[in-house]
Amino acid sequence: MDILLQQILNGLVLGSLYALVALGYTMVYGILELINFAHGEVVMLGALIALAVLGALAGSGLPPAAMLALAIAAAVPICVATGFLIERIAYRPLRNAPRLAPLITAIGVSIVLQNLAMIIWGRQYVSFPPVIDLQIYELAGATLTNLQVAIFVVAASIMAGLLALVRGTRLGRAMRATAQNREVAGLMGVDVNRVISATFMIGSGLAAVAGFLVAAYYGLGHYGMGFMLGLKAFTAAVLGGIGNIPGAMLGGLLLGVIESLGAGYIGDLTGGFLGSHYQDIFAFLVLILVLVLRPSGLLGERVADRA
Repeated sequence: MDILLQQILNGLVLGSLYALVALGYTMVYGILELINFAHGEVVMLGALIALAVLGALAGSGLPPAAMLALAIAAAVPICVATGFLIERIAYRPLRNAPRLAPLITAIGVSIVLQNLAMIIWGRQYVSFPPVIDLQIYELAGATLTNLQVAIFVVAASIMAGLLALVRGTRLGRAMRATAQNREVAGLMGVDVNRVISATFMIGSGLAAVAGFLVAAYYGLGHYGMGFMLGLKAFTAAVLGGIGNIPGAMLGGLLLGVIESLGAGYIGDLTGGFLGSHYQDIFAFLVLILVLVLRPSGLLGERVADRA
């Protein structure tokens, strides 16, 4: 039981990261019905910017909390501006084009951001500076670090705040109206272009925080880290019901637990052949099964909750 609890706790922490990234996919799809495959690269950009700031501040004598806050404060505005530029330059001119055109553009933007990051930070891995004093807690035989607890709490708080924004603010109502029908929302006085830009900016801000948390969790960043993370977050969004914000949260948590249990238990049953080195297999098996058995996802695509 202690091994099971350990795998579940690890899966919930990992799943909270997937859920945070998946929110960016599901918000954009809810309004534009567009899969923004460049979102994973925005996560990567946020991680590398935060690592660069932490590396510059390491040894400055500042408290660790101040350094972490400054790293996030630097990453979020840059990623928000990147999301705005991506929507304004790459997607808005193609809004009424056939669906294949923005999809190809999204892949092109992803490649551009990857190469830009490679030019700035190089091909090597960037390590997370040792600014966090790790503490280990025991829970019914399982272990949990203060970093894992912080990741889960921060991710849960951000997701709850996003739900409150979508359901209880004027901008959230405008997002839901735009998601239901852009033309009618425009006739009712909603500035559709502004709402879509705000959606990209909010999603990119979430991506910056997610990138920082991912870099802290794994202890490093890399120009190619956004590709696989983006695919898994997309899988989480599809699992929960893409376009559905609660579905993205549920899908992310479930995917993290499935990966953790699969790597732990199935790896043992196969003598290590399908262990942690093959944990990506489980994510894509889930994607295939969901697309075949329930394409709308676990919670479906509820229009009232889309944003």
